[in-house]
Amino acid sequence: MDEKIRAKNNRTTFVSDNEISELEKRVVPASELKNDFYNKTIHGKLEDVARELPENFIDLLFIDPPYNLDKNFGNNKFTKKGDKDYESIFENWLLLIMHTLKKTASVYVCCDWKSSPMIYNVLDKHLSVRNRITWEREKGRGALSNWKNCSEDVWFATVSDKYRFNVDDVKLKKKVIAPYKENGIAKGWSEEKNGKFRLTHPSNLWTDITIPFWSMPENTDHPTQKPEKLVAKIILASTKKNDVVFDPFLGSGTTSVVAKKLGRRYVGIEMNKGYCYLTEKRIGMIEKDPNIQGYSDRVFWERNSLNEQNNSNNHKNNSNNHQGVIKKLL
Repeated sequence: MDEKIRAKNNRTTFVSDNEISELEKRVVPASELKNDFYNKTIHGKLEDVARELPENFIDLLFIDPPYNLDKNFGNNKFTKKGDKDYESIFENWLLLIMHTLKKTASVYVCCDWKSSPMIYNVLDKHLSVRNRITWEREKGRGALSNWKNCSEDVWFATVSDKYRFNVDDVKLKKKVIAPYKENGIAKGWSEEKNGKFRLTHPSNLWTDITIPFWSMPENTDHPTQKPEKLVAKIILASTKKNDVVFDPFLGSGTTSVVAKKLGRRYVGIEMNKGYCYLTEKRIGMIEKDPNIQGYSDRVFWERNSLNEQNNSNNHKNNSNNHQGVIKKLL
């Protein structure tokens, strides 16, 4: 499957031809789907799989649909539609899987700035919209006659007013620029080996996300891959251990990979068989490296901070936190 010539230190994860036969055994075809769909990668179209899924079993629905752009996803090409047409398509996708959601479930939907209003319209019609997260995608092409486009949105909605939000699990650790003391005592910050830091409450503006690139093992050749750190924030905020996370547009498998690393169950649907194999390969790599770049000591770090880099290199604390959970899930 992989025909690219890669640099010596390129750590991008890909599937080679001699790995396919083994990985194929782990993928569940939609036609063979039975009750045992937890912790599975399901190959098939959403329309075919959705009707086989039971009611009220999903705690977190993460949707990263094709954006309203001309995009090639291997065996599937998405062609840009008119605004109303795209809104209708997304609504049909959502309605196919609404029955799977628990009354306490949360829903997150990724989109770009152009499709964001259309996504909101649909979610507001069927769910309770709670917030819009905007995250900085620091990669992107510059433009001579417009502002560089380097942000995306994630809409947060819930089925009802009763839902989970673990604020203490998603705080961001930041360096203190102007440390303030009251009566000689540090106020809201602490001094550590590498500097002074404070834990801050999570906001709906995320500037700490690093896009996967060639020197990171989480990187794949999928054209619209989401960073593990982004998905980890969402899973930690809106689920507890052993909850079920569902991704109906799984792509290269980031949602399933992160769910497993964090001790959650997962269900993923993907219509591209090659991406299904890639997902299963990444899941198989977790036992050796259960870490999430930018997340260690149960804390999220600022992007490119000294502590984030150090912890991404050794990962000792994060490995200890999650290794026991992962062994139970294997």
